[in-house]
Amino acid sequence: MPLIHKPDASFQRSRKMPPAIFWTILTAGLCFFVIGVSVQSAGAQSIVQEQQSPQYKSLLQTVFDFIQQNYVEEVDPQTLYEGAMNGMFDALGDPYSSFLKEKDMTDLDQNVIRGNYGGIGLYISKPSTYVEIASPIEDSPGWKAGLQPGDLIIKIGEESTADLTLDEVLARLKGPAGEKVFLVIRRGENIEFPVTLTRAIIEVPTVRQAMIGDIGYLRLISFSNMTASRARQALDFFKENDYKALILDLRNNYGGLLSTAVSVCNLFIKDGTVVSVKSRIPRQNSVYNAGDDPVVPENIPIVVLINHGSASASEIVAGALKDHGRAYLVGEKSFGKGSVQQVYPLRKSGFKITTARYYTPSDVNIDKIGIPPDREVLFPKFSNEDAEKLNKLIASNAIPKFVQENKKAAPGVIDGFARQLQDEYGLDFSLLRRLIRDEENRTVIAPVYDLEYDVQLQEAVKILREGIYYQLIQNTKTLRDLQEEAEESEAQPS
Repeated sequence: MPLIHKPDASFQRSRKMPPAIFWTILTAGLCFFVIGVSVQSAGAQSIVQEQQSPQYKSLLQTVFDFIQQNYVEEVDPQTLYEGAMNGMFDALGDPYSSFLKEKDMTDLDQNVIRGNYGGIGLYISKPSTYVEIASPIEDSPGWKAGLQPGDLIIKIGEESTADLTLDEVLARLKGPAGEKVFLVIRRGENIEFPVTLTRAIIEVPTVRQAMIGDIGYLRLISFSNMTASRARQALDFFKENDYKALILDLRNNYGGLLSTAVSVCNLFIKDGTVVSVKSRIPRQNSVYNAGDDPVVPENIPIVVLINHGSASASEIVAGALKDHGRAYLVGEKSFGKGSVQQVYPLRKSGFKITTARYYTPSDVNIDKIGIPPDREVLFPKFSNEDAEKLNKLIASNAIPKFVQENKKAAPGVIDGFARQLQDEYGLDFSLLRRLIRDEENRTVIAPVYDLEYDVQLQEAVKILREGIYYQLIQNTKTLRDLQEEAEESEAQPS
């Protein structure tokens, strides 16, 4: 769902930007849009560009007029205009910059006003040939179907996504609630399967919380304008329950509002830079600073969980906490979405364009790189042989059928079924047990956490309970340190 960044009194900025401009953080290929902002000059250009620009403008006008007057058939000038606009943005080679037709702008405006949309609940990007799922929205049709971060959408209906732009894919996935969408999904290198989803009204959730003994577990699902206040309420709940440590789960969090990311950082960080935004236009650069009154006391240890679905605003929070030495990161490398986009109207149409990049407190941009965890913990991966077996299991529909016929099954019944599948398909028992649990969770409101099968959460709890947190946090490095070490390593002769 498109979200607008609005200035918020809960955070400070070291330099104010012109009031007509709002910075908007993109997440994994989904834009959060600024509507109704006038187009401004891109600033000073080089002398060569200034000399070349008029001649190219003149050539464009000449070709436009020539086609209208001489092409074998009459051409709608709007068709030529839209084609030229698409061509210019395609020439940038940036999947996040594109021309927006009138319908696109109308849809964006309606979605911003409504705060929800008809769709299947997936946040996507197109880093290469096919569309990649950054993360599914919890309890959405995509999530209930078991689609995962890193899955590729190969087809929508009979159309290959290789032939579609990101915006064309979004247009096909969104639509009236109740209508069906047919997809072909590729998982890993060898697993492909069809999925039929029914569109629903998608409302982006924000926060879930629970106590794991004396550890507060706070999961941020997105960064909407309600997230910071909901997170504060969760922290009050933890305080009432006398929490001794905190786990902040940012996994599969596609991001959201920049202002919310800064406000969330204010809950944990006292003073200092949270994030900076750098453009080619110096006057549009800005630095966002934390306040001086964090909600979480400094003596509360924090572990942050991240994975490949952690993008944009969630990377701002993870990067800020890491660079300030305020949290220990566990999980997998994050998505790597460090660019900033704006949307500008052109009468009824418009365009979105990358205008800047954001940097962590140690002055590192993580675009296309991601944030590495301090401790990597991976879920088991499939061998080619296992992938073939899993393909057969998925095609059989055995697990969904079992769950449908055995609602609220006792643990012994589930274990017995998992043993049957193990004998039939030769897959690991713990994997099969987790697949059954995942399927159960897709048919109901998911539990806040699953400590039995979530190996990354298990590691976070272990670090906090075994008393090794402070030793580990003392040995962590900022993202700048890690980047410099990598550069030095690359410079060493082989």
